[in-house]
Amino acid sequence: MRVLVTGGSGFIGSNFIKYLLTDKEVDGKVSVVNLDKLTYAGKGRNIGHMDLHQDDRYVFIQGDIVNPDDVDYAFSKFSPDIVFNFAAESHVDRSIINAVPFIRSNIFGTEVLLQAAKRKGLERFVQISTDEVYGSLSPNAPSSTESDMLTPRSKYAASKAGAEHLVQSSHEEDGLSTVITRSSNNFGPYQFPEKLIPRAITNLIDGKPIPLMWSEENPGLNIRDWIHVQDNCRAIWYVSEYGNEGNVYNIGGGNEVANINLATIIALEFGFEDTEEAIQHVEHRTGHDFRYSLDCTKLKELGFEFRHQDFLEGLRQTIQWYRENQSWWRPLKQEAESTYQK
Repeated sequence: MRVLVTGGSGFIGSNFIKYLLTDKEVDGKVSVVNLDKLTYAGKGRNIGHMDLHQDDRYVFIQGDIVNPDDVDYAFSKFSPDIVFNFAAESHVDRSIINAVPFIRSNIFGTEVLLQAAKRKGLERFVQISTDEVYGSLSPNAPSSTESDMLTPRSKYAASKAGAEHLVQSSHEEDGLSTVITRSSNNFGPYQFPEKLIPRAITNLIDGKPIPLMWSEENPGLNIRDWIHVQDNCRAIWYVSEYGNEGNVYNIGGGNEVANINLATIIALEFGFEDTEEAIQHVEHRTGHDFRYSLDCTKLKELGFEFRHQDFLEGLRQTIQWYRENQSWWRPLKQEAESTYQK
């Protein structure tokens, strides 16, 4: 099977390619082309660090999904059977400052891919989306199901919801076999250090505090559901094989943790007795969603089983990975901090 992965040099995309090429569950059934424009968050350091570029089943094409010529080249040269669209601008804080790149990549880029997929007669198109399209939940609200209304509250989430609508309409109008996955917050190796968990870990490694959004009304109580990136990658592949076309599947970790509790856990892992010493209060961003939570009944009914059920153990492994791979993240963090202030 010939697989086209867009955005395959980023955090989830690179872990997904590694899974396809090395995991016994896939068992050598695929060859992979990675179409990525190598933005700040996916400069190729992931693939290089994983040594995936040495696999003869792997091909890299530098290109932008919003450029029809780049997409047509990838389709004509590689003739993929299935596309996984990971390519996206994804950092909410950046979308508050300037939403144009998010609309460009996440909406227009998805449409360019869909048009190419239609011309190719693709076997399946898998759109990688996010739990943020559901909007904010109250503390006691039931978990979001795939049939719930989409109520995004950030420009990032709105751009991902818009992309979903394009994918669904391509299924209805063009008969394209599509599947959409909505994942909860990922964590694990190779996550860009501006995200919450790697930023907390790398800051503490450098003797700096964890920045935690805080106010008297909301002292870090925002809740996120965390899934290990390897489980997310496994679930995405599983859905591509066994999911019903035209359907949406939630992929959540079942690990709902308030941000203050997450920061405390990480501080304790670094040996802080007074965890408040490890935390720096910063202002909440505008439109800061309170809680995300996914009902994954539909995924489990397909027969999918999670590997990384122990969140604390996965978090400890992630901390250890960042301790041992400082040559990977230090250049990325230094460049990000010099060009962008959160």
